[in-house]
Amino acid sequence: MSQIIDGKAVSAKVREGLKGKAAELTAKGVKPGLAVVLAGDDPASAVYVRNKEKAANELGFYSKMIKLPSDVSEEELLNIVRELNNDDAIHGILVQLPLPKGLDEKKVIAEISPEKDVDAFHVQNVGKIMLGEYDFLPCTPAGVMELLKEYGIQTRGKNAVAIGRSNIVGKPMAMLLMHADATVTICHSKTENLADITRRADILIAAIGKAKFITGDMVKEGAVVIDVGMNRDENNKLCGDVDFDSVSEKASFITPVPGGVGPMTIAMLMKNTVKSAENKLLKRG
Repeated sequence: MSQIIDGKAVSAKVREGLKGKAAELTAKGVKPGLAVVLAGDDPASAVYVRNKEKAANELGFYSKMIKLPSDVSEEELLNIVRELNNDDAIHGILVQLPLPKGLDEKKVIAEISPEKDVDAFHVQNVGKIMLGEYDFLPCTPAGVMELLKEYGIQTRGKNAVAIGRSNIVGKPMAMLLMHADATVTICHSKTENLADITRRADILIAAIGKAKFITGDMVKEGAVVIDVGMNRDENNKLCGDVDFDSVSEKASFITPVPGGVGPMTIAMLMKNTVKSAENKLLKRG
């Protein structure tokens, strides 16, 4: 039976450390500030935003929440981002995705100052990740790496398979694993003989967005399985991309859903915001 990787516990540990750093920065006159912009009324986005705002407040950040209607114009949204770019009290800007129809996500992300892009979606920050010379890491892949580190799971020389090639998880996940000396294979919806590839993985990252897609027969005995998925099963119960019951019989370590990668994503967002505030303090000299 697998050892459960407890994302809630690791997240709490990370947040505790950030709380101390935030207090130190505040004492030096730089209180970490996070602005979250929510356009439209997507229920899942509203929940995520509330959780982010709550975490920021608990850590002693300055938190700014900007709620916009679904019919907000692109220019209005871009102007709000520009104002936040120029606001010295804000160190992190997060525009919650997906945006309402008619708004260009790429254009909005490109408008965020790379120095305040705590989601690490701006093309400049993506390029830095590619080179391994980054200030910020995308929150979910960074959270996965933190979990592997906390549980002493070695990546050097290991075969790592990432299922999913999104810009938010799959691609940066592959980059971080490569930087950590793993040999990485990226799989996606067009991959042939997927199970043959997943069965060779020492570390398997599932980020495909299909409920219980990875089953026990697709996993090597003793593999580490990280489930990034967030879906609903046939009973409308939260579940991941991994069929937990069958896979946990074979995996050495496994993340549950909920309570695995999810809490780490928000913790890493807070970490990026603190890093941005620290950068601001260094520049101030």
